Parts: sequence; structure tokens; C-alpha cells
Amino acid sequence: MMNRSRLDQYYRYISETLPGSYPEFIGAREVIGFGGRTIFWDLVSSRFNLSLMPDWPIPAIEMDTYYDIAERIMNVTSQYAKGSALTEILLNRLQLGGFPESRYIPLAADLKPTDFGMVHADVFFSSISLLSKASFIRPFDLAVNACAVQVLVDQGKVTGVKVISPDQRSYLLKAKTVVLSASTYETPRLLLHSGIQGKAIGRYMTNQVFMMAPGKVNRGDFPEVLGTLAILIPPTKERPFQVRLSGPAGYDWYSSHQIRPLVEDTTLDISILCFGHVNPRFENGITLNPHKKDEYGVPEIQILFSFTETEQTNIRQMEEAVKQIASVIGVQLVQDKICLMPTGDLHHTSGTCRMGNDPSTSVTNRYGQVHGVSGLYIADNSISPSLGSENPTLTTVALSLRTADHISRMH
Repeated sequence: MMNRSRLDQYYRYISETLPGSYPEFIGAREVIGFGGRTIFWDLVSSRFNLSLMPDWPIPAIEMDTYYDIAERIMNVTSQYAKGSALTEILLNRLQLGGFPESRYIPLAADLKPTDFGMVHADVFFSSISLLSKASFIRPFDLAVNACAVQVLVDQGKVTGVKVISPDQRSYLLKAKTVVLSASTYETPRLLLHSGIQGKAIGRYMTNQVFMMAPGKVNRGDFPEVLGTLAILIPPTKERPFQVRLSGPAGYDWYSSHQIRPLVEDTTLDISILCFGHVNPRFENGITLNPHKKDEYGVPEIQILFSFTETEQTNIRQMEEAVKQIASVIGVQLVQDKICLMPTGDLHHTSGTCRMGNDPSTSVTNRYGQVHGVSGLYIADNSISPSLGSENPTLTTVALSLRTADHISRMH
């Protein structure tokens, strides 16, 4: 059974501290494993509110098409917590208390145990699920235990990738089409180390202001069988941040010993999580550190990141909103404690290879192809030109599907 302790142990096992994150981006870690960030994420699959993102380069109607496909592939559902007494009671309090837009959290969770004779064993979505399905469509080679160190380009066309194995042996993987999906940190690092030109490579990095408020509610307000808590308050123009309610104890969506608490428990632990928008700026990003190299000879990165006065204003607004929400749903904040989490602690970092029409302010075009390099594409969080207050995974999958469609049409 997954709980908070086991989840933390799992995360520490598959991730490493991000080199160069100190002192401006403390808390950042890289997930090192096949499947990337989707082997550790919180499953929240909200669509970006594009009405709050006027600089988004793809029409909303086109994004809706790929959002629909992504949600079907990822088994996104809003029914995960439906019927849970804890969710239903607190959701009712919110909707009657000035937050009518409150709703169930959409999660990438397959709720069917079987369907048409097929056992659905992978309940929560990961990119590994798609790779597994792809193996039944056509065979493909999978190179493991190898680190990509250079993208090979000849006369403006990609020709392959150079990789090095742990025993320091080099291999050249030839290809006319290369899709990089190495992360917001590693993809620009690879481009920069490969000598690929672009003023915006590694720049415009954005994340979200992440605020957490632990609290308690009266156990006597709820029936014996609680269920889990999964409520979303989406962003609005007046309140440009997202709020989630989760608990009790354990992790947000997993069962824990607190699902059916002991009779003598008088309170329940509830978390209010708040995610605020950060404007993309050229000054925020990664650069190569020529004085530090990894075991493969690739320079490590150095993170540059700071909040503007706009973000500081949003932080103050978020604090007031958290207090209001706590009052409405009857949560007593623990010692009135509202924690602003370290800048790198949230895993929603995006934008270092942003898409756009202008090569001076973007790395790829609207289909993910790197400006000036035919056949070289990017499909990970780094491509998002801006980041709202939602989890970016659904959007990244939608954009990747769109890029895949484009590549298939081109070939």
C-alpha cells in the first residue's frame, strides 16, 4: 500500500539532486529513469486555461482536439473521488461559501479493473504505458544504460545522436529524425553542448510559486468511512492561481491507514496546496558551467531563477486566499502556518526550449522542430512557452501527440 513515507523513499531512490541548483533554485531534483518525470508525478491532469495565456502560439480549438486525445489515452477522469464523504462534504462547503467553480480533481487514473477481457494493471498513467502499447504495433530498438552527449547535425540537418555507455564506450545512433525528451534541464543542456545555436536555448525557464498549508478538520463532522480528498479550485482572471485540497494524511490519491481512522481520532490532517503563475523571463534559465563536468565530459548546468515583484504580489494574494478557503471549509491551519516551498521543490519546471514563431525568443516552431535544424524535434516540458498554474503533464502529452502527427505527415 502506497503512503507518504513509501512515496518519499521511492522518489529519493529514482532521483538525484540537480547540479547547479544552489542557491537560486534549491530543492530541485532530477528523476533518473526510463519514463522520465511521468514515473513520479501527482497525476493531476488539468487543461491549461488558455484564456489566461494570450501569448500561447497554438489556437485553443486545436489544443482542445489534442487535449481530448491525450485525456483518452491517459484515462483522465474526474470520478476518482466522487462519492467520497470527505470530498463531497468539503466540496459542498466550498461551492456554497464563495467558490462555486470548485470541482473534482481530474486524475490520470484507470478506474476499470477489467475491460473486454483485458486486465488494467497500470492504474496510474506513465509514458512507459505508451511505450509498452507501441511494442504491440511495431518492433523498435531500445538502447538502455547509455547517456546522450551530443546531437549530430550536418548542413542544417540532424543525422543522429552520440551516446556513451557507463564503461565510456561511444556509439553513434544514426537517424534522419530525432525527438529529444530529456527534461527541462537536460534537453537544453544537450543542445548547448552540441553547439546548436539559438539565443533562447536554456532561457525563459519558468516554474510555479508553490505554497502549502497544513491544517486539521473536526473528525466528528464526517462519517466513519471517509474516502480520499481530491478537490480543485481552478484559476480565474481575478485569482490567477490554482488551489488543491488533499488528505487525510498519506498521499493525495493513495489509500492510507487514515482512510478509515481510529475511533479515538478527533481531527483529520488536510493539506491546502496553492500553485501560482510565474511569468517567463529571459533572465531565468540554465547555462553550462565550464568548470564542472560529469563523468561523460558534459558540462553541468547552473540555474538562474528569481521572482519578480508581480510574483511577490501574487504570493501575498495566495496567502489571503488560503486563509479564506480554510475558514470556509472549517480547516484550522496548523499554528497558522502557510509555507512557501523552495523555488525548485515543485517539479513543474518548463520553458527552456519554448516554442514560438520568432527564433530570437523561442527554440522551436509551433510543431516542436528546432529552428534551423531540419528533423530535430523536442517533446517535453521544456517546449511550453508559458506555464499557467496547472500541472503541465497533460499539456506536454497533448503537444507531443501534435508533434507526432506533424512528423508522420512530413514522412
